[in-house]
Amino acid sequence: MENKKRVGIIGATGMVGQRFIMLLQDHPFFEITALVASSRSAGRSYKEAVGSRWKMKDAMPASVADMQVLDAANIDEVKPLVDFVFCAVDMKKDAILALEEAYAKAEIPVVSNNSANRWTEDVPMLIPEINTDHLALIEKQKERLGTKKGFIVVKPNCSIQSYVPMLTPLRKFGIKEVVVSTYQAISGAGKTFNEWPEMIDNVIPYIGGEEEKSEKEPLRIWGDLVDGKVVPCSDTVITSQCIRVPVSDGHTATVFVNFENKPTKEEILAAWSEFKGLPQEYALPHAPEQFITYFEEDNRPQANLDRDIYGGMGVTAGRLREDKIFDWKFVGLSHNTLRGAAGGGLLSAELLYKLGYFD
Repeated sequence: MENKKRVGIIGATGMVGQRFIMLLQDHPFFEITALVASSRSAGRSYKEAVGSRWKMKDAMPASVADMQVLDAANIDEVKPLVDFVFCAVDMKKDAILALEEAYAKAEIPVVSNNSANRWTEDVPMLIPEINTDHLALIEKQKERLGTKKGFIVVKPNCSIQSYVPMLTPLRKFGIKEVVVSTYQAISGAGKTFNEWPEMIDNVIPYIGGEEEKSEKEPLRIWGDLVDGKVVPCSDTVITSQCIRVPVSDGHTATVFVNFENKPTKEEILAAWSEFKGLPQEYALPHAPEQFITYFEEDNRPQANLDRDIYGGMGVTAGRLREDKIFDWKFVGLSHNTLRGAAGGGLLSAELLYKLGYFD
C-alpha cells in the first residue's frame, strides 16, 4: 500500500513499545519511521538500547534492530519523520502530561497508552467499539491547544477491557450496581517471570491505583458529551478489587450485576453476540471479527487457552448464571498487552486513520 502513515513510538524500549513494534510489522496503514525513548537510550541502535530487555516471545524484527533511537525530548528531531506517534512511557504523571501536550502542540497527533490524560476533559478515552462519539472532543481540544492537526487520544486501563465490553450492551436494561474483581497478569506491571520470580506460586491482593480506575473509568467511557466535555455516567455504581496473579498475560474478571429491568439469559447472550462497533463495520486490520465470544463450558474462559482469540483483540465471557444476591454473574477475559494496551492503541489509530483524523 502506497502512502502509508509514518508512525513513531515513544517509549519504544519498554514492553508496550516492543509490542507496538511487533504489531506494526507489515501493517497495511502504517510504517515505523521513528523509535523514541529517554535520553539514556538516544543515539544508540535499537538493539543496543534494548539489550537483554527484549520481552517478546518472537525475535526482534530486523527492520528496527539497527534504527537509531531518538530522544523523546527533542520533538524537532522527531517531527519531520512522523505523521503521528504512539506514546507508552514510564514517567511521572506531570511529565507525561507535558510531553504528550508538547507533541500535540507541535502538530503531531498522539495515541496514548498512558493514564495521565484519561481525565483531561477534552481528551477522548477510547474503546473503539464503544464510545466513538467521544471523538467529537478532538475539535474542542484543538481549539484549546491552538492546533490544526495535533491532538491526543488515550486508551483506558487494561483491566477494564475484561468486563466493560460485556456490560456495555446490557446498559439498555439499566445497570444499577456492579461488583467486579480482576485477576491481573504480571505483564500488566511490565514484568516477566524471569524478572519477577516472587510472583511464582503467589498472589498479591493489591495493585496501586487499579481499583479507582476500575470503578471510575467505565463511567467516563459510558458518559455523555455535554458542552464539549464528557459527563460520566451517574446511574451505575461500581465497586472493585484488583489482584495480581501468577499469569503471564491475560486479565480475568469476575462480575456481579444488578439491573433495573432484569434481562433473561437469552437476552444477555444475544446482546453479546450482536455487539459490534465501527472497527467491525470497517473491517479494520486489528478488529476482532466477533467482539465478544461466549463459552458454554463451565471451565472457560481460561487465560492460557483464550487470551489470544482473534489475535488477542477479542474478549471472552463465560459462566453466565443467576446469583443469590445479584441478578446475574459472569466471568470475562481480555489480553492485557494486546486488547488492553498496544493492540487497543493500534485499533484506535486504525479507526482515526479510517475517519481521516491523520489527514
